[in-house]
Amino acid sequence: MAHKESNTIRIISGKFRSRRLPFPDAKGLRPTPDRVRETLFNWLQKDIHSAVCLDLFAGSGALGFEALSRGAARVVMVDSSPVVVKQLEENTRLLDISDVAIIEKDVSVSWPTFQERFSVVFLDPPFKANLLGTCFQKLQTCLLPDALIYVEMDSADSLPELPEHWSVLKEKKAGAVSYYLLRASVE
Repeated sequence: MAHKESNTIRIISGKFRSRRLPFPDAKGLRPTPDRVRETLFNWLQKDIHSAVCLDLFAGSGALGFEALSRGAARVVMVDSSPVVVKQLEENTRLLDISDVAIIEKDVSVSWPTFQERFSVVFLDPPFKANLLGTCFQKLQTCLLPDALIYVEMDSADSLPELPEHWSVLKEKKAGAVSYYLLRASVE
């Protein structure tokens, strides 16, 4: 699937600042807008350096690539679309980065097996898929203590019930999108 010229994301800050990366036309793919990413990474600025990140519904890779640009140690990107995964792999080569793992997996059908635990998770599932509650439960097995979880969702929906010891640190709304930063205090 060819991508239109307008189908690019721009890395906002860090090592890859101002680099533009293409992403394919794929059903439901909507990159996190620049101003939302700017806010998110301001929230994460003291936590992102050397973080091990999980970008669970990677899509364009905007969140994962931004994290790497700002000093994350490693990012694992997961997406169900073969076309999207192929572009993520191409963008990884374009940026000449090796601290990325890309997994093609439909999280709504089968949960991936991860080799590491994560300190930062980006959770931006398809809005109408109703996957957040399930993801919250399954994530608990692969988080480091006091992990941070970014959640992006349709502002018309309510945040699902959080697991025990999870809390909302920050929340904001931009147009039709609500986004949150959660802390998971897991044992």
